[in-house]
Amino acid sequence: MDGSTEALSSGFSVAAASKPPPGALSLLLRVHWTQLARRIRGIGRRSPFLLALIAGFLLGYLGTAYLLFYKALRFAGSFPGIGSILIERMLYLLFAFLFALLLLSNLVISYTNLFRNAETRFLVCLPIPRRVIFQWKLIESALLASWAFLFLVAPLLVAYGSLQRVQWHYYPLTALYMGLFIILPACAGAWLAVWVARYLDRRSFQIGTLIVVGALAALAAIYWRPQPVTDQELETRVLAVLDRLLSRTEFALFPFLPSYWMAAGIQRWAEGAARAGIFFGAVLLSYVLFFGFLISTRMGKAFYTGLAAVQSRGGFLDRWQWRRRWQSGRQSRRANRRRLSVLERLLFCVPGLPGDRRALILKDIRIFWRDTAQWAQTLVLFGLLTVYFLNLRHFSRQLTNPFWISVVSFLNLGACSLNLATLTTRFVYPQFSLEGKRLWIVGLAPLGLDRVIRTKFWMSVALSLAVTVGLVLLSCRMLALPWSQTIYHLVAVAVMALTLNGLATGLGVLYPDLHEDNPSRIVSGFGGTLCLALSFLYIVGGVLTLAVGAPWSLQGLGGTKWAAFCWGMFLGFSFLLGAGPMRLASRRLARFES
Repeated sequence: MDGSTEALSSGFSVAAASKPPPGALSLLLRVHWTQLARRIRGIGRRSPFLLALIAGFLLGYLGTAYLLFYKALRFAGSFPGIGSILIERMLYLLFAFLFALLLLSNLVISYTNLFRNAETRFLVCLPIPRRVIFQWKLIESALLASWAFLFLVAPLLVAYGSLQRVQWHYYPLTALYMGLFIILPACAGAWLAVWVARYLDRRSFQIGTLIVVGALAALAAIYWRPQPVTDQELETRVLAVLDRLLSRTEFALFPFLPSYWMAAGIQRWAEGAARAGIFFGAVLLSYVLFFGFLISTRMGKAFYTGLAAVQSRGGFLDRWQWRRRWQSGRQSRRANRRRLSVLERLLFCVPGLPGDRRALILKDIRIFWRDTAQWAQTLVLFGLLTVYFLNLRHFSRQLTNPFWISVVSFLNLGACSLNLATLTTRFVYPQFSLEGKRLWIVGLAPLGLDRVIRTKFWMSVALSLAVTVGLVLLSCRMLALPWSQTIYHLVAVAVMALTLNGLATGLGVLYPDLHEDNPSRIVSGFGGTLCLALSFLYIVGGVLTLAVGAPWSLQGLGGTKWAAFCWGMFLGFSFLLGAGPMRLASRRLARFES
């Protein structure tokens, strides 16, 4: 039992079982805040260099993002007559899409924190009201789902204020708006998570969800269907074309959207219309108070019912396997012979794969499939990728200049690499920590911990290569790149896949969190942040090096010698960043087993 559970056990004594303890929520907040502060101080004492590296990366990101946003907003505002309209519409669109993404993120994280978390099951056994447990998990889920939003939006709003030359009170008011804005998707995500947990096993709910999602996807594809624009229209009817393009974004101006209140309040306050800014802030505050009070006081019983339903429910894979076996008949003959699942048959087809590693891979895949939060986040990520490729297909038709085609191809390589870094940080890094208290069982297996980690590494490499190579190949075909350039990008992304998986696997062993079973919280720790920071720096440096050393862009740069030098730098840095953490992880595992 870790420090937080011991503190909670001492705080909620058995003597208080007959009466709910006063200030239970404040006690939970104090315990976890103290635990977080101790972890940060412990990291500072053990590895001050790494802590300084993370702080430097965050400050560098904020500064770089501010400069990029400032230059982009100034460029958009430089168009006479339409610059302010473009900036205004971009703000409304940004907050509309961020609200949708925050809603999905809160739904997935709230489901994990409320129903797939060991701490939740522990707290239910204590004399704590169910309402208080739900309130604490709501706060925790909101923080985990929204910290990335705050880091993304803060530089943009500061750049917008600098461009508009606002007064000092704009910045604290904007911070207040952001704090209010993240509460609404947190409440909606927690409410949806409770009802998903209660009715997820019902066939009608599953079919209805698929129908609704499919209908929304079809409507979105029809609504945002691109309209071709000729060069003659761009030269003679610019305003008409702009009006036609902006008409597709009018949904973000719907006055009952929380994103509209957020964007309108910030914009009115930046323009000096204080009364209008206060009005939109008051509207946002009123909805936050109403729904926040309703969700935090009336969802305790529904939360407990959903938790009971989830804990009494079997996994999807087991249930469907049992149903297929029951429907197939002839139970007497099936009792004498073991039937292999489709997944096992596929693994048996892999040549040279030992049985012990096959069993480990099978275990990891089944655990991933049975965790709703894991594959739900994967579906969300691939849904965003689908939208990206649909827009890339139409955008590539407008490219005729070889220079811009080359620029877009390397930007596409960077986008696919960032997607790969997201996958490795989110799913590969927590693999060792998710073994948790069962790690000693895995350590007793004939493989040994070192072979277990290497098996996880090669499994993640195979899966990530299958995904990223396919994405890069598809995007290169959409951009109509020659096969020489396509192979160039494929080799580059293959090297990046090996490096990023080695980095995530190694850091996952070096900075484990064996007391946590929530992957989102594991990734949000120090090691996950370090993995994300190093992955980002590696991708930026690698893509720039590959772009400068590309054979088709070597005019006056030294020819093949310069290309060989750039590739040598890229391969050397990739080897150090990928093999270094794996080597350190092997040494740590050797000491751990001894």
